[in-house]
Amino acid sequence: MKKRGARQNRRSFLGSMARGTVIVAGAPTILTESRTGARRTETLIGRPAPHGGRRSPNDNIQIAVIGAGGMGSANVNTAIRIPGVEVVAACDCYDGRLLEAKERWGEQVFTTRDYREVLARDDVDAVIVGTPDHWHKQISVDAMRAGKGVYCEKPMVHRIEEGAEVIKVQGETGQAFQVGSQGMSSLGNEKARELYLDGAIGELNYAEGFWARNSPIGAWQYAIPEDASPETCDWDAFVGNATKRPFDPVRMFRWRNYRDYGTGVSGDLFVHLFSSLHFIVGSSGPNRISATGGLRYWKDGREVPDVLLGMFDYPEAPSHPAFNLSLRVNFVDGTSGTTYLRLVGSEGAMDVEWTRVTLRRNKLVAADDVFAQAKGEELEMLHGERKQMLPPAESVYLAENDYWGAHYDHHLNWLTGVREGKPVVEDAVFGLRAAAPALACNNSYFEDRIVKWDPEKLSLM
Repeated sequence: MKKRGARQNRRSFLGSMARGTVIVAGAPTILTESRTGARRTETLIGRPAPHGGRRSPNDNIQIAVIGAGGMGSANVNTAIRIPGVEVVAACDCYDGRLLEAKERWGEQVFTTRDYREVLARDDVDAVIVGTPDHWHKQISVDAMRAGKGVYCEKPMVHRIEEGAEVIKVQGETGQAFQVGSQGMSSLGNEKARELYLDGAIGELNYAEGFWARNSPIGAWQYAIPEDASPETCDWDAFVGNATKRPFDPVRMFRWRNYRDYGTGVSGDLFVHLFSSLHFIVGSSGPNRISATGGLRYWKDGREVPDVLLGMFDYPEAPSHPAFNLSLRVNFVDGTSGTTYLRLVGSEGAMDVEWTRVTLRRNKLVAADDVFAQAKGEELEMLHGERKQMLPPAESVYLAENDYWGAHYDHHLNWLTGVREGKPVVEDAVFGLRAAAPALACNNSYFEDRIVKWDPEKLSLM
């Protein structure tokens, strides 16, 4: 009786979740055109094409980027595709990136090595924080206190303990703060959430995610500029509050490999999978975390593993039963390019990608459905064995070819929040609930222990 009651309460909660779901960037539209094969259907999913319209200059959002490297620049390039958005300032610790900022976005762009000069400008409405992880918290907090909206690259913080201040300052300032785990706003995630809320896979019991790479760039062997030197790089600004060391261009430009500045494969990639999973099933996160792995190939002086496996226990919650999650990252995978999040339930499973969802269902009649079995036997005695109508064994939902992508949607979501004061999909609380288990995974690996986390109180136990 207890299980039945919990299931009924969960159904009611899921129903309220479905009714209350609001995606700022626009809900997915399921097109009627579909392709059907042998027990397989394919359906296109999309949303209305972005449209501009005229805006007054006073209605423009003027943004700045702090940390104009690969991801920071990619974020700017996406954001300025949105009507009424322009970049006015850029900050970086390497002079070469400041020169590139003017080449990319115009000579009028203000450039500086000191992010505080950006925050002091009245013409900056919002900032993109694309710095190494150890700067995320401080710059985000300073920017919100300066009255700026913030798009902070994932993970939101370098250490779990830093999350409370980001949450506190967002609450105090009311600024539009969004964590940059861009798959959150994808059509794939939205469709998967819709299917989950509709009970497409039954009772969730297990989930798994995998991210594979097999290339130097994929393994963070980023290029080091030939002119990198103490003169062209502000090493002290880069290091910040981390351990003081002599100038080292390898640590500066391949910072993800070093624990002083980065958060390893878990903070870079697991956090994406946590974000998507928590959004789809409405979860606050796991309460028990363990990890194993090792440095198997990229023995280049890095301090973090290139193969990592994490195991996570999720307690029962109103939106889901208790279930288990396993995550893997492999930077030495000979197949490479593999990324997925799979949710497994009592009646089916679905693989979730940003532009594709594949749903596989079990047979329509459950083995313990006594009434259906009795009726079937009765009809078989009267008429012989009767064929059944079965649902498709596999249903595939594909984004339309002209879909602008999850990255665009996520920035549109944030900038709508900046412009109109609407809630974003990945605020500071959500961001910490995704970052904390990823960072706890590192704690488990390096300290060789199981980590306990309270996802409701947002505290280590």
